[in-house]
Amino acid sequence: MQEPEEKKIALELLETEQAYVSRLHLLDQVFYTELMREAKAGKTVPEEVVRMIFSNISSIYQFHAEFFLPELQKRMEDWNCNPRIGDVIQKLAPFLKMYGEYVKNFDKAVELITAWSEKSPPFQELIADIQKRKVCANLTLQHHMLEPVQRIPRYELLLKDYVRKLPPESPDRGDAEKALEMIFMVAKHSNAAIAEMERLQNLWVVYQRLGLEDDIVDPSNELIKEGPIQKLSTRNNSTSEKYLFLFNNMLLYCVPKVIQVGAEFQVHLRLDVDGMKVRELNDTQFPHTFLVSGKQRTLELQARSGEEMNAWIK
Repeated sequence: MQEPEEKKIALELLETEQAYVSRLHLLDQVFYTELMREAKAGKTVPEEVVRMIFSNISSIYQFHAEFFLPELQKRMEDWNCNPRIGDVIQKLAPFLKMYGEYVKNFDKAVELITAWSEKSPPFQELIADIQKRKVCANLTLQHHMLEPVQRIPRYELLLKDYVRKLPPESPDRGDAEKALEMIFMVAKHSNAAIAEMERLQNLWVVYQRLGLEDDIVDPSNELIKEGPIQKLSTRNNSTSEKYLFLFNNMLLYCVPKVIQVGAEFQVHLRLDVDGMKVRELNDTQFPHTFLVSGKQRTLELQARSGEEMNAWIK
């Protein structure tokens, strides 16, 4: 008898979950535990560094080892009289939000491993020693740490496949479709957390380039465009090099600093986007020029090309 397609996928889910739990065991019970023990003995790195590297891996490990894997195993043993996994995955889905923290922390964790391996030879030696063990299968700590980052997309793919292969009359159809929707939302939540973190990091870098001026630093701002621009002076028919930062709520008109200690730019003028008007100027002497007028004042600016001018106006 050929096994039904949906059962094969459910078995694949169980097998990959078993392998995944061993990987989590390695991360939490071997790497984290041993590195923490050495940190507490004051031999390698501060305890806080180890905590920051492994984020909330212990909670993730416990959840999968003590709850999800046993529930899946039970289901697969009873498959012949109760062929369903949708309800178990629905119970799992809300807990997957825990991954948001781990995923968001991943790049930072990898940076910390690199930085402290250079600073602390005993730390590097301990990691190398664990990596030599058979259980590591010749893979690095960083490689093993990537596994939780890739796990939710894997659930999503397997479950999509499972729903596709389910016969229309299957008792698991309703539950499996709902579970897939929940997993999809969690994956979105995790991606949104990463996007938000990247946005804040990029914003912080911009604020540093502007010298961290109090009235400008606001985490809710969004940088839309930045770049060099020429300022037109009608008095003596000349142009001078300036730099613009356009946020969702303000345009910063800046001057590049000659001596770049600390800040890269000095903010000369801030125009509120609210009530701002922008229009192209047809100036034969100075092509690609446009006018920006706000409540504070009006600027005549020149871009390097028609394309660049249109991008700013837009």
